[in-house]
Amino acid sequence: MFSQELSELPCKSAVRTNSKILLLETEELFRDMLTLALEEQDYEVVIAPDVRSVIPYLENSLLAKPRQSFNLLILDSTNGLDICRMLRHQGNLIPIMILGAKGSANNCAFYLEAGADDYVTKPFGMREFMARCYALMRRQNLGKSPQPVMLQYKEIILYPEECRVTVRGEDVKLSPKQFRLLELFMSYPRRVWSREQLLEQVWGPDFIGDSKTVDVHIRWLREKLEINPSKCEYVITVRGFGYRFG
Repeated sequence: MFSQELSELPCKSAVRTNSKILLLETEELFRDMLTLALEEQDYEVVIAPDVRSVIPYLENSLLAKPRQSFNLLILDSTNGLDICRMLRHQGNLIPIMILGAKGSANNCAFYLEAGADDYVTKPFGMREFMARCYALMRRQNLGKSPQPVMLQYKEIILYPEECRVTVRGEDVKLSPKQFRLLELFMSYPRRVWSREQLLEQVWGPDFIGDSKTVDVHIRWLREKLEINPSKCEYVITVRGFGYRFG
């Protein structure tokens, strides 16, 4: 299915190498083809034999050195929903791609709402698949080379490696999308972001929905950061353009 496309993949120099990918795919032939294509692009692929092995793999990677941690998690749709919910509930922000079964496109929304970053329905082209993998890992590393130990602005401190935020000395629990928004804002203080740019960076280029989704998440984020959400000190509206931080 993919043989004609393998020669058309981006050259290795155009793709970030030394990235580590965890793959859970129960169809053996399909899994072998994906593994071959990823390894051809110099990605390190770790195959999870079953759903129960995924969490220990991730937990072990968090205890390892940064260069040994995973950059992308690829799950088949049979096992993906519960894993997405579990990881996002734990505050784990690793990029997640779901491989949906043929004819399962209508299920896409369930996985995205559960925390998946991308959903691809089988059968799909290998060139598209590789481009999506690269895009997810590229966004993961936006503003994180090297990753700072913490980001601070006034009384807000964000710890990227711990997925933790404190405001005025108190821990604040943020959803994955809220955390990513805040991390993006704090990485580029005073930069103005349009709704479309925020959707691209936080939700991904394949997001299907109303751009007002950004406004809703901004309102929730303000409620957790601002002393007076009606008179914002941190997340500022720039009328006619979008939002900036600070």
